[in-house]
Amino acid sequence: MKFAKNLSYLRQSCGMTQEQLAEKMEVSRQTVSKWETDESNPELPKLIEIASFFHCKIDALLTEDMEQSHGAYSEVTIETVPALRLGRYVIVSPQPENDLFLYLNTWAEKSGLNRVVEKPRIIGWDFPFVSLEQQNRFGLRGYCGGYILPEGFEDKTHGVEIYTQPAAEYAKVTVREPFIDAFERIPGAYKKIIKYLADRGFKEDAPGEIITCFEETRFADGVEMMDVYVHFIR
Repeated sequence: MKFAKNLSYLRQSCGMTQEQLAEKMEVSRQTVSKWETDESNPELPKLIEIASFFHCKIDALLTEDMEQSHGAYSEVTIETVPALRLGRYVIVSPQPENDLFLYLNTWAEKSGLNRVVEKPRIIGWDFPFVSLEQQNRFGLRGYCGGYILPEGFEDKTHGVEIYTQPAAEYAKVTVREPFIDAFERIPGAYKKIIKYLADRGFKEDAPGEIITCFEETRFADGVEMMDVYVHFIR
C-alpha cells in the first residue's frame, strides 16, 4: 500500500504543513505524522474524507505512485496576463476543438494575420452553452477559441468576433504532454488550480468581461505543453 508516500506528496504539493492538514482532518499532528511514516492508517471514513479533500480516488490514494503520475503538472503560480485582443470564434460539433482550429487557421490565412505574425498565439476554452439534448442525443460539445491579435490589426473579412479584455490575474498550471491522457490530465490541471484557490480563500470569478479560464498549447524542447489558466478574485 502506497498511502503514506502519497499522503506526504499530496500535502507537500499543496504547500501544507502537517499541522495544517491535521486541522483540516480534525486530528492531531502526530496522527498525520504516523500516517505519513506508515506507522498507522486512517479508518475508512477518514480515508474517504482525505480522498475527497485532495480530489482523488481512494484506490489511487492506496495503490498508485501519485508523485510519478502527478509529475505531469507544474506547481500552481499566480500570473498577471496582459490585456488581450482576440479574434475569436465558437463551434458546436462532435469534435469542436479540431473543427475550431481548422476554421481559425483558414481565417488567419484569409484575413492576412499569418502574414503579419509568423506564429500567432491561439487560446481556447470550453463553451458551456450546449443543451443536454444536444449533448446526449447528438453528441455535440462546444469550444471557443481565438488568435491573440497584434496591435493595429484589422479583420476585413469579418470572419471572427473581435474581443478585448483588460489585464487580469490568473492561477496557472502547466501540463506536460496533455494529450497522452487528455481526459485525465487536462481536467486534473483544473482540479489542481481549484484546490489551490480554495485552500487560500480565493474564488473563481463568475463569467463577465474577463475570460474565466483558457488553455494554450506550446512546445518546449520538443515536448508538447499546455498552460491552463483560471481567473479568480481574492
